[in-house]
Amino acid sequence: MAYVLIGFMGSGKSTFAGDLARALGSNAHDSDALLERRVERSIAEHFVLEGEEDFRAQEERLVVEVLAEAAERDCVALGGGSVTSATVRAALAAHTVILMDVPVAQCWDRVGGSKARPLAADHAMFAELYDERSDLYAELADVVIVAPRREQAPEFARELTRRRDGVVMLWAAAGGYPVHVGAGVLEHACDLWPARLEGSRAFLVADRTVHALYGGRIEAAAGDYVLEPGEAHKTLAEAERVWQALAGAGVTRADHLAALGGGVTGDLAGFCAATYQRGVPVVQLPTTLVAQVDSAYGGKTGIDLPAAKNYVGSYHQPAGVLADVATLDTLPDAEVAAGWVEVAKTALIAGGALWQRVLDGAVRDERTIVGCARTKLQVVARDERDAGARQVLNLGHTVGHAIETATGYRRYRHGEAVGLGLLAALRLSDRPDLRERFGEMMTEHHLPTQLEGAAPDAVLDALALDKKRDSAGVPFVLVGEPGEVTYGERVPQAAVRAAVEELCS
Repeated sequence: MAYVLIGFMGSGKSTFAGDLARALGSNAHDSDALLERRVERSIAEHFVLEGEEDFRAQEERLVVEVLAEAAERDCVALGGGSVTSATVRAALAAHTVILMDVPVAQCWDRVGGSKARPLAADHAMFAELYDERSDLYAELADVVIVAPRREQAPEFARELTRRRDGVVMLWAAAGGYPVHVGAGVLEHACDLWPARLEGSRAFLVADRTVHALYGGRIEAAAGDYVLEPGEAHKTLAEAERVWQALAGAGVTRADHLAALGGGVTGDLAGFCAATYQRGVPVVQLPTTLVAQVDSAYGGKTGIDLPAAKNYVGSYHQPAGVLADVATLDTLPDAEVAAGWVEVAKTALIAGGALWQRVLDGAVRDERTIVGCARTKLQVVARDERDAGARQVLNLGHTVGHAIETATGYRRYRHGEAVGLGLLAALRLSDRPDLRERFGEMMTEHHLPTQLEGAAPDAVLDALALDKKRDSAGVPFVLVGEPGEVTYGERVPQAAVRAAVEELCS
């Protein structure tokens, strides 16, 4: 079985295939280079002289031959359009398919206008072709490298050899860590554990409910800590108890934490890992929909203060994420519904196929979860520490966090509060049609669409303390269309008040 790299032109397949082959001690093959040798002219010349149809036929024959002859662990880089052939797609079934996930703007910067790329002459056509092929690439991929970085090829190679069939693997460039998504992942946790933690003892942190269900599947040689479930326990006092437990168990910087549970557990354990002895690794084992589509990735950790949510924290990328979609079967319906809000939020940011899946009713299937994780990893790769683009992930959270604070972190699940915040954000975006449709979907999922338990002034007071505020006030994330989201938007205070009051009406 070979490793076959697919992706759009300019995504760096050929270069990374060489790096990966060197790390694996195998051979690299580049279908474009091999085809040029066969036809004895450049691809651009062949396009001009023989046309694209003949080129595709020649390409198909060569790729099928290469895939049939590739040795175990060989790395094969395919031309961007080769997978449009059904014959090639059938031949890929015998191999591990790796998608090089690179933004269209970066691809264009690399090859746009090049005479060597016949399909890269016009920017608009280039972008259209990128969109046309994106879904096909995603469907074929067993592994997705999000924003690949050449220097990470050796570590990626180590993790690649550990992946299991039937489990989708993603590679996060920001932090350089593997993500495994699939049913039964926890049953194979030992095999999928990050390679760089071999020989390191794990200390398990889990809430009481999740520990009873899944705690026995994690080997916690250094011990474990069980906390009570709920946002109300994401506090400095609870963090201190975890630190004391780590010290009592003799945990050293050679050891690491394993966070088993939802967003509260992941945030708290991640923060304790970031700060204990100035930092130890953490593996995220998300068991809720919110965590599997959002909070387990990207390295944001933290605890709440009575005055505001996530006010104390640190950026601390995980050493790995193991998301077992089978754990979602044990969630209460209300918890799944709350997690759906984070799915919808991510889909609004991504647009395209992911938004369509939300409209079609897909909630917790593996493909949707992978799509959400991939979207977040793409955003974080561009901006790891919230200097700009990452702020789009705060869509709905500005008002949502204020609602959680104003209601003492007890009345609403996180997703429920964010859902209300999204209604406010869509009002501020001047998208009444989208707000109405989103409200209908919330009702279909039995989610609250009106705020209870807090007066508008209490929410506005909490909003004024938002941690992203600056001298100009609190910036908002607004939606033009699904897939067109902007951050850093300044909104008149009267409009914010009106949006919050509408939730209470």
